[in-house]
Amino acid sequence: MPWNLNGTYLESCNCDVVCPCTTSGLTAPADHERCQVTFAFHVDSGNVEDVDVSDRNVAVFIDGPRVMAEGGWQVALYVDASADDGQAEALGKVFSGQAGGPMAGLTPLIGEVLGVERVPIEYRDDGRRHAARVGDAIDIEIEDQIAPQFGEDGPVMRLTGMFHPVNSTLTIARSTRATGEGVYGRSWDFTGGNGHAAPFTWSG
Repeated sequence: MPWNLNGTYLESCNCDVVCPCTTSGLTAPADHERCQVTFAFHVDSGNVEDVDVSDRNVAVFIDGPRVMAEGGWQVALYVDASADDGQAEALGKVFSGQAGGPMAGLTPLIGEVLGVERVPIEYRDDGRRHAARVGDAIDIEIEDQIAPQFGEDGPVMRLTGMFHPVNSTLTIARSTRATGEGVYGRSWDFTGGNGHAAPFTWSG
C-alpha cells in the first residue's frame, strides 16, 4: 500500500566539517577510526498504510567502518514514545527500510541491528538551529553555517547534488551540542563536529 512522509531532519556525526563520507557518497574515509552518526526526523505530515503518523519523531544511530560503503553497520532505531502501537509499527517499517523508499537503499550496508526502542524524542527547528533529544541517550543541536563575510543575515551554506537518503541538498552545519550516553555501550561528545539539515519528502 502506498505511503508518504514529509518533514525535516538533522544529522550529527563525529567527522569534522564537512564530512568526507557525505561528500563522497560514502566512499571516502571518515576523519576518525569509526563513523558514528545520528539522524533525527520530525514527520510534519505522513500516512503509512492508512495510519496517520503526522507530528511524530524518529531517530537512527549508525556506527559504521571508516569507509561506510564497506558495510557492516551497527544500527539502532528509536521511535517516538508518543506514537501509539499502530504508528510505531508503521514508522518502524519505513525507517528500517522494510516499506521500501530511501532507507531501503541502506539496508544492504547493515550488519547488525543493535535494537529498536520507543523513547521520548524532542525535535525542534528554530531558524538556523536544529535540535533533537532522544530519551536520556542522545542530545544534539546543530547550527547551519554562514560565511562570516556575509554576516548573520547571509545565505546558509549548502551541499548540492549529494547521494544521500534524505535529500540531495543539505545545509552545512556544525554541532553546538552533540553528546551520547549509554548508547549500546557507547558514549561520546562530538560537539563542534559535522552536521546537516534538510526537509524530506519520501514515498513508497
